[in-house]
Amino acid sequence: MSKEMGERILDRMKSQGITQRELAERVGVTEASLCRYIAGDREPKADTLANIATALYTTSDHLLGIENGSFDFPRVRRMLARNSSSLTQQERKALIDALFGED
Repeated sequence: MSKEMGERILDRMKSQGITQRELAERVGVTEASLCRYIAGDREPKADTLANIATALYTTSDHLLGIENGSFDFPRVRRMLARNSSSLTQQERKALIDALFGED
């Protein structure tokens, strides 16, 4: 894993206010392993990377830095459907505000 990917993971963690320990628990890896992924010392297996992306409410493509930048409604809809049951009330409110709020 590159340091850039580790920085993307850290950015998502900061924006959600979660610690490495919390993310490691969500993903099902040790905190030490997660730390190595973030530092770029080790590369996670594909399923672990997918779990990290899901836990951070993003995509593997985003973490890998390979998104094309265009809006992909079906992908966004799948991501929301996949994660909707695990959203907290605060996260649901933030999503609704983002969708319908003023810029």
